[in-house]
Amino acid sequence: MEPWVIVTFVAAAVQTVRFMLQKRLKGLGLSTGGATFSRFLFAAPLAWAGLALLLWLDEAALPAFSARFWGFAVLGGLAQIVATFLTVMLFSMRSFAVGIAFTKTETIQVALFSALVLGEGVSAPGLAAIVVGTVGVLLLSRPPEGWRSGGVLNRATVTGVVAGGLFGISAIGYRGATLQIAHDDALLRATAALACVTAFQALAMALWLRLREAGELTRVLRAWRATAPVGVTGVLGSLGWFTAFSLHNAAYVRSVGQVELIFSILVSVLVFRERPRTLEIAGMALLAMSIVGIVLLA
Repeated sequence: MEPWVIVTFVAAAVQTVRFMLQKRLKGLGLSTGGATFSRFLFAAPLAWAGLALLLWLDEAALPAFSARFWGFAVLGGLAQIVATFLTVMLFSMRSFAVGIAFTKTETIQVALFSALVLGEGVSAPGLAAIVVGTVGVLLLSRPPEGWRSGGVLNRATVTGVVAGGLFGISAIGYRGATLQIAHDDALLRATAALACVTAFQALAMALWLRLREAGELTRVLRAWRATAPVGVTGVLGSLGWFTAFSLHNAAYVRSVGQVELIFSILVSVLVFRERPRTLEIAGMALLAMSIVGIVLLA
């Protein structure tokens, strides 16, 4: 199995744990913004510590960060902040597994962004597999009360699709950022990009909460025992994604990353005791077929 596939599987597993921990933060009295900020608060210093260790072991200097690098990094960082914010909102609309599934419209969107921005397209068989996954998302988008009362464009569907698109933009930004760092070691390039992005995200979110949600920064810090694991799993998962992006096309990385759905279903059933409906199971099955197709055909 290719190294980027293995790294992507690990990143997806760690990200599922992070979403599980982040969902529980809502029970601590934190706002959606506070729960989102916890994702970045502890991640930034950990990422910089990891970068310092790699530079010391490699006896290398800090790589130069060009204006083009910062353009990709800031684009990816802002998109991820908003996408994470929307994903946390989804948890209060539908079950854990379905909330994550809605964001998987990202796959077809990132394929488009990758071709337009980076010039990295996907094969015809790979695109076909992505379309199968999109059909699965359409099944998942059906509200519990049916289409007549909620309509196709219900709030949860729109939120999930927008979150998926923003996650797709962040993937392109991160792939682009890692390509701007002149170093042969993919792990070092990934860690350097991650350190810069998480520092920017932590500062941006801190400023937002300070201006818009008085007292929320204090509440996040007081809940550090619960928020710290979110930061640790967040930086580990992000390191996996960044490493995979430094090794391969972002569209394929995020497509294989849909294996996260399988992990989220297990968490939904075993941890949160949530039982998916029949149509949701069918939609998830189609998404699983899409993952297999992408791995085998792309």
